[in-house]
Amino acid sequence: MSGATAASSEMAFFSVLARSGSFSAAARELGVTTPAVSKRLAQLEARLGVALMTRTTRRVGVTPEGEIYLAQARHILAEIDDMERLVTSAVAAPKGLLRVNATLGFGRSHIAPLIAPFARAHPEVQVQLQLSVSPPPLGDDAFDVCVGFGAPPDARVIARMLAPNRRLLCASAAYLERRGVPRVPRDLAQHNCITIRQGDESYGMWRLSQGKRTEAVKVRGNLSTNDGEIAMNWALAGMGIVMRAEWDVARYLRSGRLRQVLEQWHTPAADIHAFYPQRHQTSARVRAFVEFIAAHFAKPSARAAGRARPW
Repeated sequence: MSGATAASSEMAFFSVLARSGSFSAAARELGVTTPAVSKRLAQLEARLGVALMTRTTRRVGVTPEGEIYLAQARHILAEIDDMERLVTSAVAAPKGLLRVNATLGFGRSHIAPLIAPFARAHPEVQVQLQLSVSPPPLGDDAFDVCVGFGAPPDARVIARMLAPNRRLLCASAAYLERRGVPRVPRDLAQHNCITIRQGDESYGMWRLSQGKRTEAVKVRGNLSTNDGEIAMNWALAGMGIVMRAEWDVARYLRSGRLRQVLEQWHTPAADIHAFYPQRHQTSARVRAFVEFIAAHFAKPSARAAGRARPW
């Protein structure tokens, strides 16, 4: 193995270890034993003459020297990856590891079912699907494609719009019969609102607009969660009013299990996008996946599934 190849291999190894957070998790991803990971790190540290990691019984942490090495390693690896993609993109078939991130409820209901047909169409691509409350920071190099709501999280991210989407306020008929129907946003302060802790959004603050008028309402309730599907189930059980993406609640609104409230008021835009770092724009596997899911969401049947009613 040449010096350059060995160095890039070491950088890739350390990047995986730092992202994994433990020897055992890194070993699983690399397909080696845990002692082999520990030994390889020790060899790397011995060669550099500095400690790159702190060890505990369960986790590893990156030292200040390790942070410097990690930042430069990710930069160099990204440049190598860019160079190889530029050389091979014209003729390359999709292959290799594709890391996909999506939000919990939407990812489970709408993205996970697309993974199997995509994998059948592209058997040389290995797909890892991670569901999380919010996307990992771009600098963590934790994903290749992220499917999420709203505007791009970073100027260095390319966004492909997949489908329009709104957040709607909904409650069961039983709840509304018991507590009444809110007529204006400030009425929400008198209701039991089911709140969801997700990302950096202001917790418990709902913003609604009508034309040029915007109102921010501090809502309260005795139920909160970081999982939108759990919140929706509580609303179905008659426990309160919930704000959820139309794609998540459309089927319940069509069936009548939930009813929309304050229909003339609008929440901030939440269109569905596929996000990916600029360095991945020439990646055949990223392009193939984004085109695959975009084609799915363009189908009339998919659009209909995400609508509370035709318009």
